[in-house]
Amino acid sequence: MPVPPAMFRGLSAFPITPADARGRIDLAGLLGLVRRLDAAGVDSVGLLGSTGTYAYLSRAERRRAVEAVSAALGGRVPLVVGIGALRTDEVLDLARDAEAAGADGLLLAPVSYTPLTEEEVFQHFAAVAAATRLPLCIYNNPATTHFTVSDALVARLAALPGVAAVKNPAPPEAEARARHMALRAMVPASFQIGYSGDWTAPAAVLAGGDAWYSVVAGLLPVPALRLLRAAEAGDAAEVARQDARFAPLWQLFRELGSLRVVYAAANLLDLTPAQPPRPILPLGEPERRRISDALRLLEA
Repeated sequence: MPVPPAMFRGLSAFPITPADARGRIDLAGLLGLVRRLDAAGVDSVGLLGSTGTYAYLSRAERRRAVEAVSAALGGRVPLVVGIGALRTDEVLDLARDAEAAGADGLLLAPVSYTPLTEEEVFQHFAAVAAATRLPLCIYNNPATTHFTVSDALVARLAALPGVAAVKNPAPPEAEARARHMALRAMVPASFQIGYSGDWTAPAAVLAGGDAWYSVVAGLLPVPALRLLRAAEAGDAAEVARQDARFAPLWQLFRELGSLRVVYAAANLLDLTPAQPPRPILPLGEPERRRISDALRLLEA
């Protein structure tokens, strides 16, 4: 299946998934967030990523979310849906659900409890790629899955029909160019290499990366787009200038965890009263004041 040009390129914005204490999604709240992304002109919406707390939601709720967001976007913006789960059969069901509900692409992390081998991860992806017509992005998220998708495994997976991209953690800025080019030499020219880790990903795009898979863009798409477009243009000075405005927020992400921070920020911006899923606890008032100060810098 041909991959739309913007599918795994540019700014992919990952919103939170507002839900109640029992995991029932607040569709009105979710659609309010998604409409902001659509209006801002992001290149894709990343639904049910880690920021979207996919691991905390049932299969039925995940499908409800995809159906609602797909209908709201109306094909204007590519919709990439996370389908990670512990069991391969569960992932196959989630992939089929997402395709039937209107997703344009899929994002798959090798979620595990028992540590996985590279061959197990390869077979997991191969099964999913064979079960759907949608293009698949490898979600390399070792901080959460405790499995690192090596460059060699990325190259092997990139040879599978339908595996179109990778979402890698961004390397340190000083290593970004060399590491990006090393992987680029191992994969087909059409394979797209994007990066996550909001405080380092724009530098990785500046070094040649195809996409920024962004937590903050799910909440603040306009300033995130300014930063990303400067990186795409190769304007290092403007990247540095825009990135400096985000610096206090990046510090909070590193210190407190981006998920906790974006939930508190969404509350402070009056976008949703939703709290993170338990056992994750909402941040306290001192942290919320710091987040409020960081947000004011981005509103200027």
